[in-house]
Parts: sequence; structure tokens; C-alpha cells
Amino acid sequence: MNAAVKYNSERLMTVLLAPVVSEKATLIADKHEQVVFRVMQDATKPEVKAAVELMFKVEVESVQMANVRGKEKRFGRFMGRRRNWKKAYVSLKPGQQINFAVEA
Repeated sequence: MNAAVKYNSERLMTVLLAPVVSEKATLIADKHEQVVFRVMQDATKPEVKAAVELMFKVEVESVQMANVRGKEKRFGRFMGRRRNWKKAYVSLKPGQQINFAVEA
């Protein structure tokens, strides 16, 4: 838990925006013991690791990040774009798990 000391705890509370709930995220959670989070656009891997360890009291093994491009959508006759966002795949150490139903 020494990683949380390195960062501002107020910043860490804002890094994680929401868990990603999708078929792919559920499959990854079951198969690879990973959890997928939507994170701030300027978040870094060490920050995400520290935030997950601080908020959920679990040990994180590694973090992979992906930038997700916003989809193009039509608004009547105008084309628009949803905003880009970033997601983090958080690998938990063996035996660790996050249950969102209990934490909420």
C-alpha cells in the first residue's frame, strides 16, 4: 500500500470514473482475474494502481491502458462525435477480487 502515499489522495479518488460493464469486461474478469475501469484521460498506470489499491483494499499486479475513440453519431442531418475516453485493465494478484455489489 506504499504506492498510495506517493500520490495526492484527493487526486486518486477522482482517477477512477466507473467500472466498465459489458460482455467483454465480464469475460475478462472471469477468465483473467482482471477488472476494467473507465479512467480520467490524463491518468497514468501507477496512479490507477494506487487508486484501485486505496479504494478497494486489494493488491494490484499490473495495469494495461487503452484509449477508446468516440464513435461518430448523427444528430438529425449533422454528424457529431462522442468524446474519446480511456480505460484501464487492472490485473489483480491471485486470490484477490473486487465485488462491486458489496462496495456500493
